[in-house]
Amino acid sequence: MKKDLTQGNVTSNLLLFAGPMILGNLLQQFYNIADTLVVGRVLGPDALAAVGSAYTLMTFLTSILIGMAMGSGALFSYYFGRKEEARMKSCMRLSFLLIGGVTVALNLLVMAFCRPILRLLQTPPQLMEMMHSYVWIIFTGLVFVFLYNYFAYLLRAVGNSVVPLYFLGSTALLNIILDLVFVIVFRWGIAGAAAATVMAQAVSGIGLMAYTWIKEPKLRFHRRERSGEKASLAEILRFAFSSSVQQSVMNFGILMIQGLVNSFGPVVMAAFAAAVKIDSFAYMPAQEFGNAFSLFISQNHGAGREDRVKLGMKSALKVSMAFCLAVSLLIFLFAPYLMMLFVSPGETEIIAVGVGYLQIEGAFYCGIGILFLLYGYYRGINRPEMSLVLTVISLGTRVLLAYLLAPLPGIGVYGIWSAIPIGWILADAAGLAYMRKPADSRGKSI
Repeated sequence: MKKDLTQGNVTSNLLLFAGPMILGNLLQQFYNIADTLVVGRVLGPDALAAVGSAYTLMTFLTSILIGMAMGSGALFSYYFGRKEEARMKSCMRLSFLLIGGVTVALNLLVMAFCRPILRLLQTPPQLMEMMHSYVWIIFTGLVFVFLYNYFAYLLRAVGNSVVPLYFLGSTALLNIILDLVFVIVFRWGIAGAAAATVMAQAVSGIGLMAYTWIKEPKLRFHRRERSGEKASLAEILRFAFSSSVQQSVMNFGILMIQGLVNSFGPVVMAAFAAAVKIDSFAYMPAQEFGNAFSLFISQNHGAGREDRVKLGMKSALKVSMAFCLAVSLLIFLFAPYLMMLFVSPGETEIIAVGVGYLQIEGAFYCGIGILFLLYGYYRGINRPEMSLVLTVISLGTRVLLAYLLAPLPGIGVYGIWSAIPIGWILADAAGLAYMRKPADSRGKSI
């Protein structure tokens, strides 16, 4: 199941490797979309607004773990390309302990400060209890998020992007079935939707860990393997925390936007909850293609194949732009019908606000497609700090403009929506300009 990305046709290698990752992430979106569909249709707009706002908080906290797994995966892929198995295993062991420790700390933090966090998000009083119930349950699944993402990025680092897809596909289906049973049959309300997600996450996390340990003996690591740990720890801290900060900064910016959205009341909250799900689903393939591209670059950079790194960038850009243009057109044309998947046709105000968001965002998907490739490129050439810089530019612009424009008469929420693509474009310009600088002026990577 492993694939050597340093050999063969660049474009076909990228597509064959990225395909299962893209499909897997599409399935992962069903975890959240299933909650939103069932909750919005069965429990009503207030419950939809609560789940949507809680989803933003959940995404922020899980992004810390996913970012650490992603950064560690880039390092695994680098040493896999260099065929340094001992160093790779040292990194594997240390990153598992590090990310596991962060997972426990996050769990304790959320459980202790759940209500103050929800108040900071300007949660309307009528939604507080629903959001608290949902968040309290959903974060019991953090450990399973850690397990799935750690082992998924480990397998992908050695060229196996298919097995994580199998586990994610089966658990996405399980999540949908449990949503229907817990919410509609058992009438557990919003807590039932949260429980369904946690149970599905448990199956994917524990299942993938068991598969890797049993079926991939070369990917096992042991306590006695301590060779080169000091150097490996420095690298793991650099890669894991750089990628984690990048992912969490990105989602912290979104969390700040959520707080601003919440200040406009339940109608805008419900519209944003539905529109963000559609938006994330639309550009997610470009995001996951960027993650696959990062592992492609890591393997080839580790193997010294800089010719394939350049060819990969050109090929990835063509593929990503073609996809983003097609999706932009579809979202722009079908935004009203997509919104009606989540809310009844009679909720005209919610639909109108959501359509405005989708049509503004949808017109600029090429901007975020380029940004995902830049993130992947800089992680792949062992410069994860540059990915963080681009995220700060993108999110800083988004948050600043949103808070400046939203209070203005006649602009309101449309100022929030417009700030997002402006941030993408400015970050793209910075990333491309840095790429064109001479290599010696950018410093050396490992």
